[in-house]
Amino acid sequence: MNQINEKALVLIGFQNDYFSPDGILYNVIEESSRITGVLENTLELLRKAGREFGLVVNTPIHFTEDYSELKEPIGILKTIKEVGAFKENTYGAQIIEQLDAFSDIVKMVPGKRGLNAFFSTNLENILKDSGIKEIVFAGTVTSICIDSTARSAVDLGFQVTILEDCTSSRTPFEQIFYCEEVFPLYAHVSSSKALISES
Repeated sequence: MNQINEKALVLIGFQNDYFSPDGILYNVIEESSRITGVLENTLELLRKAGREFGLVVNTPIHFTEDYSELKEPIGILKTIKEVGAFKENTYGAQIIEQLDAFSDIVKMVPGKRGLNAFFSTNLENILKDSGIKEIVFAGTVTSICIDSTARSAVDLGFQVTILEDCTSSRTPFEQIFYCEEVFPLYAHVSSSKALISES
C-alpha cells in the first residue's frame, strides 16, 4: 500500500444485531451482505493487510436502556428504538466474535450514538493524532452510517476510500447505486482485493 502509515481502516456496524442470525436487524442487510461478502472480505483484509494500516479502528453504536439520547428520532433511528436494537449490555450490541482475533490491532472508539461515527466520539482526534490522511471504510449500512461518516470525513479534510466488497446495504440495488452513483462524487471506490494486492 502506498503511504500505508497515513491510511486508516474504519469499521462500522460489525455488531450482532446486524451480522448474527439472531440479531434484531440481521434480515435488514442479510441479502446485500451475502452478495457482497462484506464480512468474509473484511476478515480477509484484516488477516492479510490489517497490520499494514497506520490505524484500524472500530466504531460500534450503543444506546442506553431508554434510548434517551434519541430525541424524537425518525427513520432508521426510530426503528432502532422501537425494536430495541444496539442497547448497551445486550447480545445485539456486542462486537461480532469474528473480530476477536484482531483485538491486538483494532482500536475501539466508543461513543457512537447515531449515524455519523465522528459525532459524539473522539474519532477525529484519534485519526489526526496518528497522522492519518486517508480513511478506508468497511461495514454497514452503506447508505446510512457509511455515507454519513464518509461525507463528514471529507469535510474534515481526509481522503476517503469506500470498499464496495466490504460494505453492505438494505438491498443489493441500494448497494450498487451508492457505489456506482453516489460515492464517486466525493470518494474513491475500491475493493479489499485491490488493497491487499498493494500491501
